[in-house]
Amino acid sequence: MLPSTPIHEPVLIFALAMLIFLIAPLLFKSLRLPGMIGVILAGALIGPNALHILERDATIVLLGEIGLVYLMFIAGLEININKFIEKIDRSLVFGTLTFLIPQVAGTAVGYYVLDLSFTVALLFASVFASQTLLAYPIIKKLGIVNNEGITAAIGATLLTDTLTLMILAIVVSSMDGSLDMFFWIKLLFGLVVFFVGSLFIVPRIARWFFSKLTDESYFEYLFVLAIAFVLAYLAEIAGIEPIIGSFFAGLLLNRLIPNTGPLMNRIEFAGNVLFIPFFLLSVGMLTNFHSFFGGGNQLTLGFLMIGAMIIAKFGAAWLAGKIYHYSKDQIMTMFGLSIGHAAAALAIVLVGFEAGLFNENMINAVIMMILIVGIISPQIVEIYGKRVSLADSITCNTLESDSRVLVSFSTQSTYKQLLIDLALMIREKKSIEPLHVLSVVKHDTNPEKKVIEAEKSLMETINYAACAEVPVKTHVRLRHNIASGIMGASLENRISTIVMGWDGIHSPKESIIGSAIDQVLRGTKKLVLVSMIRNPLGNTQGITLIIPQYMNHNPGFCSVVDSIKKIAQHTSAPVKAMVVADDPEKYKEFFDSSGSDISIVFEGIEEWDMLMNSLDARDKSQNDLIIIASTHRDTPGWHSILQVLPKRITTLFKGNLIIAYPPSEEISYDKIDHNVFLNR
Repeated sequence: MLPSTPIHEPVLIFALAMLIFLIAPLLFKSLRLPGMIGVILAGALIGPNALHILERDATIVLLGEIGLVYLMFIAGLEININKFIEKIDRSLVFGTLTFLIPQVAGTAVGYYVLDLSFTVALLFASVFASQTLLAYPIIKKLGIVNNEGITAAIGATLLTDTLTLMILAIVVSSMDGSLDMFFWIKLLFGLVVFFVGSLFIVPRIARWFFSKLTDESYFEYLFVLAIAFVLAYLAEIAGIEPIIGSFFAGLLLNRLIPNTGPLMNRIEFAGNVLFIPFFLLSVGMLTNFHSFFGGGNQLTLGFLMIGAMIIAKFGAAWLAGKIYHYSKDQIMTMFGLSIGHAAAALAIVLVGFEAGLFNENMINAVIMMILIVGIISPQIVEIYGKRVSLADSITCNTLESDSRVLVSFSTQSTYKQLLIDLALMIREKKSIEPLHVLSVVKHDTNPEKKVIEAEKSLMETINYAACAEVPVKTHVRLRHNIASGIMGASLENRISTIVMGWDGIHSPKESIIGSAIDQVLRGTKKLVLVSMIRNPLGNTQGITLIIPQYMNHNPGFCSVVDSIKKIAQHTSAPVKAMVVADDPEKYKEFFDSSGSDISIVFEGIEEWDMLMNSLDARDKSQNDLIIIASTHRDTPGWHSILQVLPKRITTLFKGNLIIAYPPSEEISYDKIDHNVFLNR
């Protein structure tokens, strides 16, 4: 028997939500659209104003509010706190402009065009003077969270939402006659106590907790979650929006949680899988499709609000960009972030409706605005944010650190020692860290026997590495999924570089290299060297380095350069860098700035077909090494040819091949040092 609609069974509601979170982003990504749009539109489709499969009841509202608070908490954690403090004037200026210009313009439209009273017009303007970081997942994916203009836009969100919600409190208080001196004293006192108290107490509690905790790591996650939501609630008591409190919590814990650590991975995982999608679904369910097709005043009002808001927000971004000499792409990305609307706008209009200041047409117009800008905002940020990521200049500074290298291979591999040689080359010579060697055993028939075989196989690597006086730590994982075992071991042991063996075999169903390797590449932020080593690396006579266009704009390229330098130094082989569709001089300067002392020659190649012809025409010595500086999809340096390049090269070349995938986030050494200080 099929369930009736709307659905009220909790398990079925959750199952439907999980299917939407899975299918909608995959579908929209295949259409080259941001996956978050898919979740928003799916919410609109199943919501009470369309198919009415689900009600936007108290549970959906609760999960949506939690998702928004969680989103702002992650934004506070990931922002470069030093740059944020150093450039806080940018956030204050842009925040003032992106609030004041829409507020003044909206008040004029409400008072003179819509014939509202001045007080109601003031509240009407605050609806689109606010903003919500709907497109934050996109700037995070593009790696531009710490770009100066983007940091200013994130900080500006705090100011705009604080000011708009203060206007809401002031207008409502004026309607019931409670706008007196006591109101202002109470508001000011609450803000001072909240910010000063949090700044004084939270970091001290966090340092004590992280230094004393020696038990299960999930307690760390529960601790930071408690801090985020307690501060969000205290912010609400102080008279400001909860998202301000959660963002402030992220800033206070920023230095204590490394961006590449297991704790940050857990925070991001829970947010991306559950909390943030529920926020997007909740926003979508607000949509009333009748506003689009019913015509009337609400349609006119909706387009009037959208038009006025877009013009005012663009004017604010343009003016801030001119003041601080931002590029066109930075200005447009800031504009795209600033037009996102959700919680604050909805809260203002709902409170205004309950107070009798707004009618139902105003609610429908705001919901219409939320949906349209929910589609437009991610698109603008996606287009111009990519250009910002390419324009960011990247420099490499060699830092002394004890990097942790993990070598992963199967028990059947015949090239284990050759992979160990590669790992020893890229490992810091003076490092006190052991070399981590992993074998993941698939959990199927007779697993105990396979675990014993894996342990025996790993013992060989201990004996081999002992000759180089390098300690080895072995790991055996029993998993149904090979990739999950590799990623789990890398997180548990804080691995910085993963070396994986590849046999060169392709399956028609495998998109790039192999299914397990592809899953690791999608699921890890570490430097990954996918290696087909069939001949001793000590015999290498020449190294060919293939560099795609715009690779010098990829922050993780510094780690790739460092590994290439170590391999070249250990093999004493000359390096020929073939730069495809880009200026070779830029990469020469890039290597020079990194303190490179290897013999390297740069050659420009106009297109990929010419590269393949050049490789085909060369002397195919088995003692040569080809290194492909590849990257992940939708990051600087990505090109569709990188999906098939390894396979095409293996058909032409019988020597050694390494495909280097840069880390998606560089290690924050100041955070690592701080946590060492805490003796975690």
